[in-house]
Amino acid sequence: MKIKYLGRFMDVTDSLKEYTDKKLAKLDWFFDENADAQIKFTQEKGAKNIAEITINHKHMIFRAEEITGDMYASIDKAVDKLSRQIRRHRTKLDKRLHVPAPEVMPEPEENDVQEEEKKVVRVKHFSVKPMSVEDAIMQMEMLGHSFYLFENSDSGRMCVLYIRQDGDYGLLEPEN
Repeated sequence: MKIKYLGRFMDVTDSLKEYTDKKLAKLDWFFDENADAQIKFTQEKGAKNIAEITINHKHMIFRAEEITGDMYASIDKAVDKLSRQIRRHRTKLDKRLHVPAPEVMPEPEENDVQEEEKKVVRVKHFSVKPMSVEDAIMQMEMLGHSFYLFENSDSGRMCVLYIRQDGDYGLLEPEN
């Protein structure tokens, strides 16, 4: 696994790298040498130590972030969270999750209420890969997001998968 370390508001020490390498070695059973890991350490006011681990492997993204008072404890919890995600992913692959595509929700009506002007504060770029709805559900759950943009391998269209308030999934797919 290729590992890249980033430190925000702190220097990443050799002992911190060594400790993280030792903890990530527990996940080597799932990843090969082509996996890319990015570990971001952040120290904020109020004794907040944040460890954020993102691993890209075979078109899948595994991500965990933990905030504690001790950086080593944050690393431990983030690696444990990743381990649970990977086990869940392996179980779902083994069971070959087959969920029918949910119905498309109608577009919400526009409200005439004037709101404060909102601005874009962050732009994020990412690659979009063709995948099935089942794979998109798995990826969204692994990332812990409430929505996921992907190219549907069945229709070839860009789709948005989201979690509905009732806990089921919704799928937005454009018309021709």
